[in-house]
Amino acid sequence: MRTAMDGPAMTGGVTTAATATGAVDGKVLLVTTQGGHLTQLLALRAWWGARERLWVAPGTPDVADRLAGERVVASHWPTTRNLANLVRNLLLAVRVVTRERPALVVSAGAGVAVPFFVVAWLLRIPTVFIEVYDRVDSATVTGRLVGPFTTRRIVQWDQQLDVYPDARLVGRLL
Repeated sequence: MRTAMDGPAMTGGVTTAATATGAVDGKVLLVTTQGGHLTQLLALRAWWGARERLWVAPGTPDVADRLAGERVVASHWPTTRNLANLVRNLLLAVRVVTRERPALVVSAGAGVAVPFFVVAWLLRIPTVFIEVYDRVDSATVTGRLVGPFTTRRIVQWDQQLDVYPDARLVGRLL
């Protein structure tokens, strides 16, 4: 079976990000918050569009509109500095990941990614974290927190390699 780690390293945009996430047999779990994080995952539609997938995202009107027709499990939000929702999302991650058994977990953040990456790591499910394009010279909080549980980190700018030397540069997604 091929994994998310297979495939050549390349640079340059959405096609490269799809290559960097790699070939994967089985279901993909896409974990996101609303807004720009969701937009970055939607930019990878060419990669995930033909795969069996499940989304975890907040039940906000913009998410419902942008993910109409997709399988979506509602996450608890807000996630920023909200310990109660972190615990709720951890319980959700245990339930969703053990029930769905994805072959790969992918996220561009934000905080909801953390419990899903931890649970995936415990179950030896590969994870891919896509660092956001607007944080060029420092690590995001989510990027730091998911780091130990990330199989592959993807960045969009050369400068981000200074912050994440283990990352694969793919170029801008948007």
